[in-house]
Amino acid sequence: MNHDSRHRTTRTSRARRAPDRRTARDRARRELSQNFLADRDAIRRYARSVGDGPGGLVVEAGAGDGRITAALAVRADRVIAYELDPVWAARLRDRCRDLGNVTCVTGDFLRARPPGGPFHLAGNIPYAATSRIVGWALSAPGLVSATLVTQLEYARKRTGDYGRWSRLTVETWPVFSWRMAGRISRDRFRPVPRVDSAVLRLDRRARPLLPSGAMDGYTRCVELGFGGKGGALHASLRQAHPKARLDAAFRAAGLARDTVVAFVRPDQWLTLFRVLEGLPPLSPPAAAGRGGPGRD
Repeated sequence: MNHDSRHRTTRTSRARRAPDRRTARDRARRELSQNFLADRDAIRRYARSVGDGPGGLVVEAGAGDGRITAALAVRADRVIAYELDPVWAARLRDRCRDLGNVTCVTGDFLRARPPGGPFHLAGNIPYAATSRIVGWALSAPGLVSATLVTQLEYARKRTGDYGRWSRLTVETWPVFSWRMAGRISRDRFRPVPRVDSAVLRLDRRARPLLPSGAMDGYTRCVELGFGGKGGALHASLRQAHPKARLDAAFRAAGLARDTVVAFVRPDQWLTLFRVLEGLPPLSPPAAAGRGGPGRD
């Protein structure tokens, strides 16, 4: 064994023997993605962006020590704040003790049953649970809007900010709009995370962009389009539709036959589906809302 090899072996052995000096709180923060929004101005701006104006019921996921909760309570009629970590849940209750319109719940938000009536979802949510929390929101019948602090990359992917569109966004577009409602620098959080964050906004449409009876067919169409080989949407949809009708649908949507599925906007998907199924076109106001990336 040469000199360098002996040193590498020694360093490796020491590293293996070194005790884990992280505290239980450090490990909990890592496991629960606990990076809390700490800047007062950023918290106030975020709280003002939740919902569709003062009033209403706000459900908060991952409330932490209640800094955002208290700001939400200024505007909402009622706030239900969930926090899984018992240490932070105790601080949450202490901060909100004198706020009569706040209910604090110690427990897993993802196991909670959605409210029976209309509500808005808020939260500086754990990054590791983002997809599951968004899924919970999309399946909640009473959800009016969700205003969530997520990793910047996640928000950009879901709102087409890279020029590409995810399957989840496309599938839910007839019922929900998706937009990025601002960016939050990483230095506004404690502990400071590795990446910047963004405010992701979902809004349930007052009127869906497709008839309720057409939604299952639309979902199957999107599944087929995203599940094809090679990524070319035309080739994928050709498995289920006659070439002449498919060509007409692509012309109506302004798409080339070799367009890769990820680059098809949600409004183009709606046009494709309507032509393929013989549905009337969208009215001009609805058709104009292409829902591109939003920025502050």
